[in-house]
This record gives sequence, structure tokens and C-alpha cells, in this order.
Amino acid sequence: MKVGVYLEEFSPHVGGGYTIQEDVYRALLELRDQTRHSFVVFCRRPEELQNGSRLERIQTVAFPGTLTERAVSHVSRKFASLREKRKAQSRLEQIAHDAGVEFMWFVGAEAVQLDIPYLAIVWDLQHRLQPWFPEVSAGGIWEQREKFYSQFLQRATFIISGTEAGRAEIERFYQVPRDRIRILPHPTPTLFLQATHRDSRPTLEKYGLQEGFVLYPAQFWSHKNHASLLHAWHELRETHQLSIPLVFAGSDKGNENYVRQLAGKLDLLEHVHFLGFVPVEDLVDLYRTALALAYVTFFGPENLPPLEAFAIGCPVIASNVSGANQQLGDAALLVDPRDPQQIARAIKDLNDDAQLRAKLIERGRTRAVRWTSREFVQSVFSILDEFEPISRCWNL
Repeated sequence: MKVGVYLEEFSPHVGGGYTIQEDVYRALLELRDQTRHSFVVFCRRPEELQNGSRLERIQTVAFPGTLTERAVSHVSRKFASLREKRKAQSRLEQIAHDAGVEFMWFVGAEAVQLDIPYLAIVWDLQHRLQPWFPEVSAGGIWEQREKFYSQFLQRATFIISGTEAGRAEIERFYQVPRDRIRILPHPTPTLFLQATHRDSRPTLEKYGLQEGFVLYPAQFWSHKNHASLLHAWHELRETHQLSIPLVFAGSDKGNENYVRQLAGKLDLLEHVHFLGFVPVEDLVDLYRTALALAYVTFFGPENLPPLEAFAIGCPVIASNVSGANQQLGDAALLVDPRDPQQIARAIKDLNDDAQLRAKLIERGRTRAVRWTSREFVQSVFSILDEFEPISRCWNL
């Protein structure tokens, strides 16, 4: 089959979504000879893709294209639709049809409704599970997400979920048959698995840090729960007489000012470092020199930073959200993200117990290499092979 590969906003500032997509794309390039399928890659800036346009059976297409191209395409689709009394195709569907695409693979969570058979991926359905967080509810976002998922998922040929917990949510909320939902976990990013040892001191000097801090790399959304971490730090100082630096690394999504104010109210500004967006090379050094990663988000069922930390050898404290046990197993200390005292105790245990840290590092490294982008892409190839006999039944 000729398979469309849809990449959403391809920028490091997107966060984990970018990391996964870039890693999967690179694995696709490396493994393309293991499948008979050919691929058409759709993205906003194809010139930024590594080698894609110069490889056999890999074609790249700019989507959505220039403003003029989009306007002309919109008018022509509407005119043809009125003339033929049919539903207007989306621009992606029109471009995919012109390129001969028979099946679309949406690598990230961003997607477009299509009549072409497609493979979707679901990273979370938190607007259904925790609709009180403004980033999944306010300003009409809840309605937009619900309208999209209710149509998009039920129409999907196959859906990727990373955990059994995620599959159960898709079944429960959108009545998708179980056999159309495939379990493919988040892959551990290759960049972190292959990170070479280097002198981390320049990175620490750049940010005014010393080894032994606790790291939380997360954009400033409310669901990321920076607030509970700050209350845990207050508990560490007041109850356990521990003064450990806390490092926040991530772009502001509207909640950073509130977090800074809370840090001030708790008298923690001298102990909390706000680094903003951190390049991935620096992030590797931060994992390497941290006492631990504390990833206390309220959202699941999967999260990427614990896998990055596993690969580098950084002990992990993570939220005990639905799906965390399946993703992280016994390689992380799981805590209730609502309970600052429990988070503080986990930090104290890691600070005081070198044997515990060593055990978590060993378990994390073992878990990190178990599932990578290569296994992920090979599993997608198997899904494509499974559908190919069906695609022969009509002229796509």
C-alpha cells in the first residue's frame, strides 16, 4: 500500500509529542526496507525532515501548504462539491488522494477527519476523565475535543493505545470494538538511549545549578501539578529539615505566573529554579546530574519523561495514575499526585537511601531498552500488512 504519514507541528517546543514523532520518523527511515509499503510524509515544513525526500519509497509533501494554495484548494473543493452534490473533501484528503495514498497513519494526536482508512493514536482522553482542568475544558475546548474524538475514533480503522488502561477508556467512552485498539507503548526515545557521556558542568553553570537537585521537566499546564510539588518542598523543609533544589524546565502554557506566586507564598523562591524551555542536549545533562525525576502530573495513562530518565540512569518518582503500573512497573516510586506528604517522603527516601537509588536506576535502564521506536514502527508495519488484503477490495 501507499501509506500517508501525518506529522503534526514538528518543533521541539511542542514537548513530548515532538520527541515521539521525530523518533518514530527516524525509525521509519531506517526500517523502510523491512516492509513492502511506500510512504508519503505530510508535514508543515518538509525541508526540516532528515533525508526524507531523498530516499526510495519515501515522499514528502508540505501540508497544509501556503496560504494561497490553501485558499485556492478550498474554493475548488467547494465548487466541485456543489457541482457534484457531494461532501467536500478536506485539503489533506484531497492532497492524499492526488498522491495515491491508500491508508493514513497519524503519528501524533493531531489529526484530520478522513474517508480514507486510517490509523489513529490516543495519548489521553482526560477531557472525559478530568474535565475540570481548563486546558481540556475552558473556552469550548471540551466540546471541540469531544466532537472530534466521537467521530474520529469511531471511524478509525485501527487505534493505538499505550496501555490496557488507555484501551479500556477508548472502549468505554467511544464504543470502539476492542480488536481495533492495539497496544503499542510509548517508545523510549533513541536520543536518550544513545546519549554519550560528556562533561555536564558547562550545562550546570549555564543554569546556575549544582548536582543533586530534583528535576521536573514539564510545560506549565495546570494538570502538570507543579503546585503539589511546591507543597511537598514546603513539607521537606518544615518536617524533614531537607533543603534540596527543585528545578522546573518547560515552556509557559499560561500557569507559570501562578506557580511562581505559590512558590513565593511558600517561601521557596530561593530553592526553586525556573529554567524555561530547555534544549534536549541540556535536558540529558540535567537528568544525568539530578537526584531524581519527580513527574507528578495528574494526566496519564502514559508519560514520556520517566522513559527518558530511565534511559539516562536517573531515578524516577511518578504519579500513580491509571496506566502507570503498566508503563513503569517496579522501576519507579509511584506516589499519589494529590498528596504532598507522600511526595516528600519519596524524595527523602531517595535522598537517604543510596541502595534504593541504585536499584531504581538498574530497573529503569532494563525497562528503557525493552521497547523502542524500532519495535513501535515494526508493529505498525504489521498493522499495515493486516489491512492490506482488505484494501484490495475497492479502488481507494
